[in-house]
Amino acid sequence: MQPTELEITGKTAKQLGLDEQEFEQIKKVLGRVPNFTELSIFSVMWSEHCSYKNSIKWLKTLPREGKRLLVGAGEENAGLVDIGDGLACAFKIESHNHPSAIEPYHGAATGVGGIHRDIFTMGARPVATLNSLRFGNPDLKHTKNLMRGVVKGIGDYGNSFGVPTVAGEVYFHDCYNQNILVNVMSVGIVDQGEIVSALAEGPGNPVFIVGSQTGKDGIHGATFASADLHEESHEDLPAVQVGDPFQEKLLLEATLEAIKTGAVVGIQDMGAAGITCSTSEMCAKSGTGMIINLDKVPTRQSNMEAWEILLSESQERMLIVGKLGEEQALYDVFDKWDLECVQIGEVTGTGILQYFYHGEKVAEVPAESLVLGGGAPVYDREQAKPAYFSKIAKFNPKQINTPKDLKASARKLFSSPNLVSKRWVYEQYDSMVRTNNMNTNAPSDAAIVRIKDSKKCLAVTVDCNATYVFADPYVGGMIAVAEASRNIICSGGTPVAITNCLNFGNPYNPEVYYQFVNAIKGIGEACRKFGTPVTGGNVSFYNQSQVGDKTEPIYPTPTIGMLGILDDAASQMTLDFKNDGDMIYMLGNSYNDLGSSEYLRVLHGIHFSPPPYFDLYEEFEVQKHTRKLIKKELVNSAHDVSEGGLFTCLMESTMASGLGFNIETVETFRKDCFLFGESQSRIIVTLSPDKEDDLQNYLINNNVSFTKLGEVFGNSVVIDEENFGSVNEWKRIFDETLAEKIDG
Repeated sequence: MQPTELEITGKTAKQLGLDEQEFEQIKKVLGRVPNFTELSIFSVMWSEHCSYKNSIKWLKTLPREGKRLLVGAGEENAGLVDIGDGLACAFKIESHNHPSAIEPYHGAATGVGGIHRDIFTMGARPVATLNSLRFGNPDLKHTKNLMRGVVKGIGDYGNSFGVPTVAGEVYFHDCYNQNILVNVMSVGIVDQGEIVSALAEGPGNPVFIVGSQTGKDGIHGATFASADLHEESHEDLPAVQVGDPFQEKLLLEATLEAIKTGAVVGIQDMGAAGITCSTSEMCAKSGTGMIINLDKVPTRQSNMEAWEILLSESQERMLIVGKLGEEQALYDVFDKWDLECVQIGEVTGTGILQYFYHGEKVAEVPAESLVLGGGAPVYDREQAKPAYFSKIAKFNPKQINTPKDLKASARKLFSSPNLVSKRWVYEQYDSMVRTNNMNTNAPSDAAIVRIKDSKKCLAVTVDCNATYVFADPYVGGMIAVAEASRNIICSGGTPVAITNCLNFGNPYNPEVYYQFVNAIKGIGEACRKFGTPVTGGNVSFYNQSQVGDKTEPIYPTPTIGMLGILDDAASQMTLDFKNDGDMIYMLGNSYNDLGSSEYLRVLHGIHFSPPPYFDLYEEFEVQKHTRKLIKKELVNSAHDVSEGGLFTCLMESTMASGLGFNIETVETFRKDCFLFGESQSRIIVTLSPDKEDDLQNYLINNNVSFTKLGEVFGNSVVIDEENFGSVNEWKRIFDETLAEKIDG
């Protein structure tokens, strides 16, 4: 029996991911029992992936207004920020976690393609990609295979498409052994006069599908992304799309050229839920409807049913509403680029989506009933403090003995896959295509992207320490924003706005929902303090792993993608040591604090401890004054203290320059806390000796805490007069450890 011949019941709805209450709500919306095609439409549009039904209440509490914002959260395919000179920046981050866990190469590749389409549907040309990746234990064969596939998928798609990958982060933890995270951010530039919205205005205007042909790949992908992974998830492989970067490159150029003809009313990317999502969102936004003839959709397979065409998530496709009478201009552009451009329907004034197949009406649904903010359900789930908080409360730092051999401890810590160079990853990415990346020779804490024909640059970063969020979701959420802002500041930029990718477990688990809500609260408070409104992003629930007979959620991982601006490329600050003899200072306060540090995990096997010390006011102040010091040209380098503590921070500056250092610890602190603790709001700067008085006077006059640590010195690492080894020794560990693990 064909699915379309089934008797539709609550059981059918449950099989498609809807509960009984939602099934009853659908019947009320339609005034009747839906047919299979209509039920499939609701199942994808009311999935968490499309409707945000379990998260929208809390997402609305995030700050969404700012003086530079042109388009805020939820208004368009991506956030849009005024960057001056008549230009705007479109940027967004999204996840492709479940597809990448099942089919790492295509899952990751199509994640890259999808996020770029969100950018160029607005008329912006993508200029940079960033990614935030989480994998399980790197000693596991499964992890190695997943990592190889994901990195190759990102590299192959991005390199072929022609947009540089300029920055990112990679972390490893057992909680991601099965459910890896693949978050990708795209950044684009557009003239403000050429911005396009996802509108379906003007009854009678033609509706076109452009780009690739439609196949059976990706059907019910949104539903797949809105459920737990399990042992049989490989059987959902058809839900993973297959991408073609060369086709996407043609689609990019054709889309931007089509916009310039003036014949475009609106454009929407076909991502999750395909034609279903693009038609419903465009119409709901405009208060219009559409008549769509599915038999006119170009397909790769001859035996596709109407519901399969509607739900297909085949890649490299867009929906365009054109201007009536100007159709030929669009046909000409897409024909030039050898792409399909087929009129499949027209806009109506009814507010109703009517889908036909060979003259038969197969579905009729109110557009407003399908979308976020319209008829889609909204839930506020039960919350409960996680039981593991009791283990964190029992942590006693006095039971941690300071190691007798600090040199051996430092070597073991610095060998952690979370701290060593990720060159095995980034060398597979083209970072120089389009020649806008300014970080190749001298790295900054954030990636700096040149805006051609302008003095301005973009500063972009992705950040989240999930261990901190696990320990305290509220504080960890604040730290994720603070670290992103700190990276922008240390690079010479001004933080402007954020996008976020909120990766959590199952929202029906009260402990997971507690993590989610409190992380949102922390993110919101930090964004208000730093003046960085949220422009949009992505919620990814149901990230869990099967551990024996138990299902364990991943660590809560709210990844923050932040955009900053440098008004002049000459003001870029880098993290590498510059000159032998430069003085090394730490701005901010140190504490006898080991909470949630890599040191505790790697050297002591402790996974339950409080987050590191953090105070939002202290953070804001140290960032404000670091920015002023950079503007006054008092410092030669700036680098924030984060994972691995002060020691790792100094080593990263050493690795980037080849110059060593000679420092002394402060006697009032435990040495392991001082060197390896991860208390926040600290920044390391170096400066010429002749500017020391000016620096100290500024810091004292502005009540900024500081510590003089020592100096940049030779080609060795010296701490408290003990030689920890040559820079070359440490560089071998830094450069080769990850490759040896993954390829070994």
